[in-house]
Amino acid sequence: MNLLIVDALAAGKGSRTVTRDVIGAGPRSIAGVIESRGFESKIVTSDKFLDSKYNCKKYNSLLISGMSSDIPSVRKIVKKWRSENDGLVIVGGPITSQFEAVFRKLNADIGVIGEGEETLSELFEQRLFTEGILTKKVLSQIKGIIYRNDEVHVNNLRPVIKREIFDTYTPSTKVIQDYELYKSSRVYVEITRGCSNYHRTRLTDNICIECGKCTEGSLEDRYYCPSGIAPGCGYCSVPSLYGPPKSRSVDNIVKEISELLRLGVSRVVLSAPGFLDYGRDLLVEPQPLTDPRHPEPNYEKIEELLLALSKLKKVRQRKASILLENVKGNLVTEKAARILGKYLRNATVNIGFESGSAKHCKELGRPSTPEENLIAVERLSRVGLKPYVYFIHGLPGQTRKTTYATINMIEKVVEAGAARIILYRFTPLPMSSFKDFPMGPPAIRNKYSRLIKEASEKANRRLKENLLGKKLRVVIAQQYNRNRKNMIGYPLYHGPVVVVEGLLNEGDIVDVEITKIISDRMIQGKATDVIF
Repeated sequence: MNLLIVDALAAGKGSRTVTRDVIGAGPRSIAGVIESRGFESKIVTSDKFLDSKYNCKKYNSLLISGMSSDIPSVRKIVKKWRSENDGLVIVGGPITSQFEAVFRKLNADIGVIGEGEETLSELFEQRLFTEGILTKKVLSQIKGIIYRNDEVHVNNLRPVIKREIFDTYTPSTKVIQDYELYKSSRVYVEITRGCSNYHRTRLTDNICIECGKCTEGSLEDRYYCPSGIAPGCGYCSVPSLYGPPKSRSVDNIVKEISELLRLGVSRVVLSAPGFLDYGRDLLVEPQPLTDPRHPEPNYEKIEELLLALSKLKKVRQRKASILLENVKGNLVTEKAARILGKYLRNATVNIGFESGSAKHCKELGRPSTPEENLIAVERLSRVGLKPYVYFIHGLPGQTRKTTYATINMIEKVVEAGAARIILYRFTPLPMSSFKDFPMGPPAIRNKYSRLIKEASEKANRRLKENLLGKKLRVVIAQQYNRNRKNMIGYPLYHGPVVVVEGLLNEGDIVDVEITKIISDRMIQGKATDVIF
């Protein structure tokens, strides 16, 4: 029996327009569950699946992974499948956190809410994939699903997976080869799932009674809010979906990354809502890690992981890079920065500011202040990392005062050593505190959002100009559509997309001298040496 997984993450209306070099961890995790049951699976991206030539008749069931912004593409995927195949359709990922309203639009058979491994395992145990159908009685007893049986039913949520169980699930590595550009893509490897920020926003209709539990209470007290406010930053759904952090073992992470490198991957991102939460859960067990500030990072466990990864042959030879997803600025102590600098020099690391106003950040439920984040940028830059910093325009609570505080902070982070400013438009997410808020207005329609956007663009132009004449180590991906005599490459460690002059092979690693700034997202250069 063959199962098809469609990776629709960030596909939007059908195909990705940004972050085209990203391969997320979710679809490989689902493929790992399928493999553990003795079945075969294949992953295909949404744009490939929606190609009129793609034949889905040879597969028995369809599994789709998507986000709430991917509803248009997921609907197209299901429609194509239904026209060619009568097999089951199961949808998972953040897209299903909108429950019934969205599920009705998707025309799927089953939706998996939250973490999928245990739920999918139970569906296998109930012989869903071998018999093709389950009775209403059986489906009604499976936690964490939405299902269609005459009408739509939403079952109780499944408790979050415990750390010991989470660590037994092994993401598939062989399916990485199903992705067209896996050799040059950033491949995300999950090391920690869940977030320790159980602070809460003050900007919702759920009136905070100032009980202090979410910031000063015990780890158990922080878990529940008497006012019913969702945990975490108001715009984020991670704590609601995945709970407090749980870390995978060093051995399992290293084994997965080692195999990915053997298969040709060259850029690995250690994926976690907060990298410095890695191993912190072990310091407070059996209590939940619901405090984003205390205890300090688990320095011993972090160094154990990074030391093991630094010994992998391709990493040691600089044929592959290890990058970080996110860190909470308040956890970037001097000691943490020294450890990261020791093993990850030149690597990117992301820090979320979202707003430059300390008052606004507190109202949003942020775990760290802008000043703490600024210190983190300085510390990480000083030890040789390349901090990328995030801001969001159109957030609830955005005012003239918060806008100018944000613009001022953008200028400060550039001076402190930030390598890039990344700006998002606020989008309400299901299961977040701001789920019912309107989407932030486009920057062109809102004075304050426009000012923030202009400030970030100005900063990025300045940062890119600093790259002129310098060398970047680049992984070649494919031919450049606008000039077939050139190639598109992605920096092995840090930097924007690079147009490399001349024809090279996919997967080649080359040193490129930057000669031209094409746009705020792209630069151009000449290959000076083909390294590998």
